[in-house]
Amino acid sequence: MVARRVARGRYRAFHEWLDEGRHLAADFHGYLGSGVLAPPPGEDEHQIIFRFTDEATLAAWEHSASRRAWLARGQGLYAEPSEHRASGIDSWFRDAAGNTPPRWKQAVAVWLAFFPVSLMFQWLFGGVLSSWPLVPKVLISTLILTPIMVFYFIPLSTRLLAPWLQGQTSVLERLGRLLHHRRA
Repeated sequence: MVARRVARGRYRAFHEWLDEGRHLAADFHGYLGSGVLAPPPGEDEHQIIFRFTDEATLAAWEHSASRRAWLARGQGLYAEPSEHRASGIDSWFRDAAGNTPPRWKQAVAVWLAFFPVSLMFQWLFGGVLSSWPLVPKVLISTLILTPIMVFYFIPLSTRLLAPWLQGQTSVLERLGRLLHHRRA
């Protein structure tokens, strides 16, 4: 995962550059997908995620001439790049020092992401799927929800809850700040 802050006035060019990078990476063997997590309101740091099957395929992308040329074309579009390499579910929760929160906090963060998305899915598609047999219904819902959760909502949940996950604030304090920020 790479975090980049968009340079002032370069938002559109930055996103065009990101799209170019995603298309380049898609041509590499072992590419599983990529995503961009937009920053919460009031922040400007985008989280850019490139997923590959293993370290070898990731290294092939990282050391490729096309990636180097793409990074060179991105100069001036962002400031303060930082890179974080992670694998597995702990990567969603590990802080800069390498610490992970207790498993119960990880479970709460995943549930807080999963419940509203599952509820929305059922609200939108539950009527259509209600007459289907159980196995196809669960198959379709998990095929749709799993990538959405993995690429967007669980990373968003862990980012928004990071201070609580790392023991810096209580969950009630964090939710209170988020609600107050939305009203302001």
